Amino acid sequence: MESLRPIVKDLVLLGGGHSHAIVLRQWGMRPLAGVQITLITNLADTPYSGMLPSHVAGLYDFDQAHIDLRPLTRFAQARLFMDRVIGLDLERRRVICAHHPPVAYDVLSIDTGSTPAMVAVPGAADHAVPAKPVPQLLQAWARVRQQLEASPERPLTIAVVGGGIGGVELTLNMQARLQRRLKELGRPQDQVTFHLFHRRAELAPERSRATRHYLQRLCLRRRIQLHLQQTVAAVETIGGPLPYRVRCESGLTVACDRIFWVTQAAAPDWVRQSGLANDSQGFIAVADTLQSRSHPNVFAAGDVATMVNHPRPKAGVFAVRQGKPLSLNLRRHLQGQPLQPFRPQRQFLTLIDTGRGTAIASRGPFVAESCLFRYWKDHIDQKFMALFRDFPEMGASRPSDVVVRSASSPPPMYCAGCGSKVGRPALEQVLQRIQADVSWPVDTADILVGLTAAEDAAVVRVPHDRAMVHTADGFRALLADPFICGQIAVHHSLSDLFAMGATPQSVLALATVPYALPAQQTEILYQLLSGVQKALSQSHTPLVGGHTSEGPELVLSIVANGLAQPQRLLRKQGMAPGEVLILTKPLGTGVLFAADMRRQAKGRWIEAAVAVMVQSNQAAAQCLIQHQATACTDVTGFGFMGHLLELVQASQVGAVLTLNQLPALQGARQVLAQGVRSSLHPQNQTAAQAIENGADYIDHPDWPLLFDPQTSGGLLAAVPPDQVESCLATLHQAGYAHSLVVGRVIPRDNPTQPIRIEEWGRSEE
Repeated sequence: MESLRPIVKDLVLLGGGHSHAIVLRQWGMRPLAGVQITLITNLADTPYSGMLPSHVAGLYDFDQAHIDLRPLTRFAQARLFMDRVIGLDLERRRVICAHHPPVAYDVLSIDTGSTPAMVAVPGAADHAVPAKPVPQLLQAWARVRQQLEASPERPLTIAVVGGGIGGVELTLNMQARLQRRLKELGRPQDQVTFHLFHRRAELAPERSRATRHYLQRLCLRRRIQLHLQQTVAAVETIGGPLPYRVRCESGLTVACDRIFWVTQAAAPDWVRQSGLANDSQGFIAVADTLQSRSHPNVFAAGDVATMVNHPRPKAGVFAVRQGKPLSLNLRRHLQGQPLQPFRPQRQFLTLIDTGRGTAIASRGPFVAESCLFRYWKDHIDQKFMALFRDFPEMGASRPSDVVVRSASSPPPMYCAGCGSKVGRPALEQVLQRIQADVSWPVDTADILVGLTAAEDAAVVRVPHDRAMVHTADGFRALLADPFICGQIAVHHSLSDLFAMGATPQSVLALATVPYALPAQQTEILYQLLSGVQKALSQSHTPLVGGHTSEGPELVLSIVANGLAQPQRLLRKQGMAPGEVLILTKPLGTGVLFAADMRRQAKGRWIEAAVAVMVQSNQAAAQCLIQHQATACTDVTGFGFMGHLLELVQASQVGAVLTLNQLPALQGARQVLAQGVRSSLHPQNQTAAQAIENGADYIDHPDWPLLFDPQTSGGLLAAVPPDQVESCLATLHQAGYAHSLVVGRVIPRDNPTQPIRIEEWGRSEE
């Protein structure tokens, strides 16, 4: 039997920019055995700069203009950590994140982009909208369009600060979209006015003289108010219908509805403070190999980096061109091979979209505008974006290189039984680190022997007036991020206790971590148990012990113990006719992650699902108890219908389900409509036999949602009708925004088919 290759090196990619997107695509085509790739980014959808202006103009929708990093990382077999980088620990080789524990690396690559230089201008950071981060720009742009729709008769004034190529193209496309909409509404197009401020004498100083003059003439033809040689001194708020004012050093002032800031690029603060060698502007200084001039195991590309021997403008075209050489040199560095220098071209083609069906082609002294250039630009952009949507089905047959040999060669075979345990040094190091990270109060009065004692088992005292409630749950990792997986597993398991009205007392964690060298294994286990501790901190529950083992993939099981007053236990039995059924979380985790495995789920859908899955059910349970819930269960693997059937059978009642009131996660209905199903769905669907009129609804689009298995799902409970309004209001206030009434309890007239379906407003009684 061929032995499984262990993880021997960690390659961490910071930022999902154009260069890293190409790196991930290339490594998906040709993996490097033994290398674990981790992408850390705060954006699941990374905007493609070539299509962004056209997206602003309404010529491309969101998905056409953005690279979805989740299916891309799936294809590359990379881990995706959704977080914001705030610093580097270069000595210990760790990335400092805003919300994750420090992430260890052997080789680091940085492609996080730049930010507009605006901090020095008073009021700009508070009142202007920077071009980056792009989501913030698009949100502000959506508000401008909403303002136009709400008051189409009111004149609109927009200011853009920055007359480089980016500022000019953004202005042209914004104007084109607003004027097109005004025409559709039957309003004069001159009702919207654009002011473009630039401190230089000519627009686009980085381009040729012919291009500069052409853009200036075009702006004048389009009646864009140009303010050249005007340095913005302040951005102010004023009273009246126009809320903002741009004030220049010359004394010129312009009142406007919105200000967009598209000035010269600046390096993020954390890059300046990282300790990496920087250029005079704070960008990472890299050699021709894209390798840091000060730290050989750190690479950088895109706007965040400056090639000291070949400085070029901060433009997306260079980030795209750096993708392949960056991928090659990362691979060569990991294999101990000589790196290859990269020399960017001096002359490059720029295609500027005007927003009106034409594009301006500029290269060297040549400049011209044509609709043919727009078709050409569209062809180039669509071809590039297809790389990140259309992946070859390569499966296990993908070719891979032999990774650089590690200092400690892995054994040819991995043992089973107790030989598969994680080694003592790695485990002790992890336990020391996670205990040092605990910053929340833990009630240890009942913990006689816990995690700090080197005993064979934990010992917990049971108070004489309490009943002990036990539960266990576990599953393979849904995500490649062990920190998030640890949180989900804990919340999933503790929900069993909350559903019964119990308070968690202690937890055991049973973890299987992938085969790896001790250093890599330590970091995976640390990330996993840090997630466990983060989730436990919400209920102040101590982790008292557990077990670790090695295996081909990450698996986590949680054994939880809770305490409850025997006479106040919430059970599945207890519902009575007339009561109302409330569900606290939306459905759809099963089908979304089934789609994710097939690379058919959008990254933003998965991130929205994760946000719900890491939400504890503790406050929801307390709310339900407060509002006199008579029965409760958590909705998990058996799906909504399976768990509703358990309640109905235990209580010897019937239920009417309002099918089109079921809350669903974003994207769940879309992938269900595509025929995607969880592997457990067919077994769960056997519960349909208990639905009296199920045959009438089998073609309803929400029918499959009834049988979708849930991970860390919500609570399903019955409450008296006079408590419903207050209960829902309290749930919403506590953060359970999707809580809804999904049905009601009725007498049990049909013991074999106690459940009936109706649609809202279409009662069948």
